Amino acid sequence: MLFNIYLIFRLVVIYKVFVTFHKDFIEVDNDEISVGIKSKPQKGEANKELIQKISKYFNIPQSQVRITAGQQSRKKLVQII
Repeated sequence: MLFNIYLIFRLVVIYKVFVTFHKDFIEVDNDEISVGIKSKPQKGEANKELIQKISKYFNIPQSQVRITAGQQSRKKLVQII
């Protein structure tokens, strides 16, 4: 019998993200991202906008961007799958 084994490699990148409110920008420098957010930090609106901006910048689906730490902080760790 012949078995075909397929390995799928996923690159997982973790960025340190710094959020600034009342501005609209995104800057990427090595493993750090600075993002300006217009949404208010209420009911997860700012986190949703953050995920939208990062996914648009890297041209990937929003489902591949996760906030792994700092959900309620200006300093966050974001994982990109």
